[in-house]
Amino acid sequence: MRKTILIIALLPAMLSAQTGERQNVWAPLKFFVGAWEGTAASRSGIGTAEREYRFILDGAFLQAESRHVYEASRQSPDGQTHEGLELFSYDRVRETLVMRQFHSEGFVNQYLLDSLSADSTTIVFASEHLENVPPGWRAKEQFEIINSDEFIEFFKLAPPGGEFEVYWETHLKRKDQ
Repeated sequence: MRKTILIIALLPAMLSAQTGERQNVWAPLKFFVGAWEGTAASRSGIGTAEREYRFILDGAFLQAESRHVYEASRQSPDGQTHEGLELFSYDRVRETLVMRQFHSEGFVNQYLLDSLSADSTTIVFASEHLENVPPGWRAKEQFEIINSDEFIEFFKLAPPGGEFEVYWETHLKRKDQ
């Protein structure tokens, strides 16, 4: 009975602490909230990109939805459309940001925050698990903030025992609000 009373008494403080924690842990990613458009270049060719970031589930997660449309090329004569869903969360146990990606090609990738520059303009996530990818492959997502309305994202892959190479680059600018 005393434990129940104690929990009820402490609940407002615990919820307030979680709200404050959420605001602090999301600070490096708040920049991305909004709608974006731009260009994409990959091994599949060149194309256009659209993305939208928004907080969901009472601010517990940051969600991004993206669509890249690549022009016809030698590797892809009919062109190619890539869609993705990203969910960012904060793992309180490990005290780090986690990014999970779901790709229209069936890939599911989980990343951990790897590095954050002192000014928060370079954010790097390194793969923790790649689903539907041969063993030993690694991936990185690197975000370079150019100014208040522009950033570049680099998706890098490394084969087993190999070095990272840029697989695609997306240059996005904030849409007019």
